[in-house]
Amino acid sequence: MDHLLWFFAVATAVKLLLIPSYRSTDFEVHRNWLAITHSLPLSEWYFDETSQWTLDYPPFFAYFERFLSFFAHLVDPKIVDLRSGIDYTADSVIYFQRITVMVSDLSLLLGVHRLTRKVEPLKRKLICVLVVLSPGLLIVDHVHFQYNGFLLGWLLLSVSFLQDGRDVIGGFLFAVVLCFKHLFAVAAPVYFVYLLRHYCWTGLASGLRRVVGLGAVVVAVFAVAFGPFIYNGQIQQVISRMFPFGRGLCHAYWAPNFWVFYIILDKGLAFWLRKLGFDVQVPSASFTGGLVGDSSPFAVLPQITPLTTFAMVLLAITPCLIKAWRKPQPGLVARWIAYAYTCGFLFGWHVHEKASLHFTIPLAIVAVQSLEDAKHYFLVSIVSCYSLFPLLYERQEYPIKVLLLLLHSVVMWLGFAALYTNEKALKKKEKKESGEIKSKFEIGCVEKIYLMGLVLVEIVSQFLHPYFLGDRYAFMPLMLISTYCAVGIMYSWIWQLRRILT
Repeated sequence: MDHLLWFFAVATAVKLLLIPSYRSTDFEVHRNWLAITHSLPLSEWYFDETSQWTLDYPPFFAYFERFLSFFAHLVDPKIVDLRSGIDYTADSVIYFQRITVMVSDLSLLLGVHRLTRKVEPLKRKLICVLVVLSPGLLIVDHVHFQYNGFLLGWLLLSVSFLQDGRDVIGGFLFAVVLCFKHLFAVAAPVYFVYLLRHYCWTGLASGLRRVVGLGAVVVAVFAVAFGPFIYNGQIQQVISRMFPFGRGLCHAYWAPNFWVFYIILDKGLAFWLRKLGFDVQVPSASFTGGLVGDSSPFAVLPQITPLTTFAMVLLAITPCLIKAWRKPQPGLVARWIAYAYTCGFLFGWHVHEKASLHFTIPLAIVAVQSLEDAKHYFLVSIVSCYSLFPLLYERQEYPIKVLLLLLHSVVMWLGFAALYTNEKALKKKEKKESGEIKSKFEIGCVEKIYLMGLVLVEIVSQFLHPYFLGDRYAFMPLMLISTYCAVGIMYSWIWQLRRILT
């Protein structure tokens, strides 16, 4: 535990240095949620429209904000002032909200500790570094501003109990996670199939008792979360806030997923059909306008609905569900969950680029299981981190994000090299003569070329485009980054699928 605390202390020191850095609109979103939950009765939380940043997370997160608002009021009452506090940017609110994210990361510390407490020391240290000092988490939570580390800590705790064979607690914790942030529901089919097969499939009588018992635990969690709103007849309002399907297929900044290729194909077809004389109407709501659309405006290809994306995600997850049913092994749970979140990221509706953390953090646990897993993680974690770069678009943050990614890459390379050199040395009876033992960690030629291409993409989008085109075609750098990173994420999805099927 000592080295984990040391890593956490280092991470906290870095986070403290990042306090004055850029803050996204999410900062005001969460400040407004503090004000809503503090100033209004529970019956008005999901109806308030004083600010455009309305409450749209499940009830447990609203209760969490209510808990934080008590301390916020003690620090500075204006933080929780619903009307006059809008866009409040005093040092008090900046320091308070930044520090709440750091403190809430204790759940991540606990999750990593419990997951790695039985792992051999070198692997344990490497996992701790990859998760606790994740550049993606630093960028998204401690610069851009969110609470992903807090929520992922709960997820890792759930996985740790499943790996220990304590399925009821694992299922209970996952239900808690869902009531904090519903976007984690992508892994729900994996949990359902695994728990049904591993925990409940024990004969008719005992199995039925276990189904009822496990179901009662999950229902109890949701009853605590949603019960007050059901009692007040507001559940429909809560659900409509949580699932605003009118926001459109893609976020303002395209997440690097399958729909990037679909959009580009549609635009390419429309361009060439117009060249050939066909009357193709281009919708006014353009995907390249940098705004969140209210529909899916395709000119040639079929329109995509939320139901279509749901079906595609479920279809993509199905091989994993079959595997979980046939061989419900606790040691594979983290791999299956990471795969499910990869599917949700690639094919889901209105996916945010930040959602890549949902699979890169669990994959850090998987990365130390084999040399091939380490090579895969090395690539996908770099791609995922780089895809987050456009979130920090101000100049003063540019050295920060570049340095974080470079340090992460070096630490990964050295860590994996040491891990697999060590394993080889153990097989050779601890021979440690200089030059006799060489690391087996070496990525393939194609992967090297692809990663070097990230450098070229960054040069074009960050330097060449502004120099030669200025403000013209402002969407092109984002489109280039999203498209190039989408190739890497698609590769990761295919790699994970093959790994699961073998």
